[in-house]
Amino acid sequence: MNAVVLEKTCNADELSVGEVAIPDVRPDWVLVKVIGFGINRAEIVLRDYEADEDYIDLPVIPGIECVGEVIDPSNTHLKKGDKIAALMGGMGRTFDGGYAEYALLPLKNVFKIDEDVFNHLSVEEVIAIPETYFTAYGSIEGLKLKKDDTILIRGATSACGLTAMQLSNAIGATIVATSRDESTFDKLKENGADYTIVDNGKIEEKVKEILPEGVNKVLELIGPKTIDDSMKCLSEYGICCNTGILGGIEYVPEFDPIKTIPNNRYLTSFFSNYPTQEIMDNLFKFIVDNEIRPEISEVFTSLEDIGKAHELMESNKAKGKIIFRLK
Repeated sequence: MNAVVLEKTCNADELSVGEVAIPDVRPDWVLVKVIGFGINRAEIVLRDYEADEDYIDLPVIPGIECVGEVIDPSNTHLKKGDKIAALMGGMGRTFDGGYAEYALLPLKNVFKIDEDVFNHLSVEEVIAIPETYFTAYGSIEGLKLKKDDTILIRGATSACGLTAMQLSNAIGATIVATSRDESTFDKLKENGADYTIVDNGKIEEKVKEILPEGVNKVLELIGPKTIDDSMKCLSEYGICCNTGILGGIEYVPEFDPIKTIPNNRYLTSFFSNYPTQEIMDNLFKFIVDNEIRPEISEVFTSLEDIGKAHELMESNKAKGKIIFRLK
């Protein structure tokens, strides 16, 4: 089979496709024909520097998610021909992931997709869902977002940001969306933003010009780089969920929770490493019931374009999910 094999950290244009053996099936693992997969920031990090860490088993086929068809279910409850989504839990890091024509995946990472989902969504739209929508959905759940809440989404032009806006809009929340580029505001409004703000890293005053008491929910996708400012945007008893690291900084230096977290405000986070069948079923049902259409930036159809896809992700010019459809 053809696959992208990462042997060391490298630039996007150094990624290449090679021929490797189709994996041998073993108990509690499922052999999947990959229909398609999405490109994620985590894979850029892996290729750029994380592959040097001891916990990464090189060489490895990257890819923290895929949508596929079961070819050999081994001893699991799945059946040959079942459509599945697979994501996270070490996928593409400690064992081979989705950047390939076939993937051998542990059952704990594999979740059946009801056939009815494909009656409502195109194959490309289903491919765009697993990791991005799971992350946005889990973050929204952690924020306990409800109708009539006000939510600030920082990094709103990212795939996860656009997704979070769709979910928040379906719930009935008022959305304040940020972007560094004012030219993206029309797109943000098309995806449900009620207010838009140019994000220069310090937006507390801008938020409170719109909502003097602040917002009661913040989805922080830029990460530690702006977390201090995001906490200041909260109204009393508001919640901030830190989910992303679009700002390129993974840690808050000399973090002082007493000073960073204002009185009667709450800071939480979402780590998408633990999906379950129940959560994935609920996610797909929410998408179908609310007639949500995933925002897709570009569709590639050949693994040979993997370098181009990574370059597009790194450029921050993709306004939606970057996906590959292989079948």
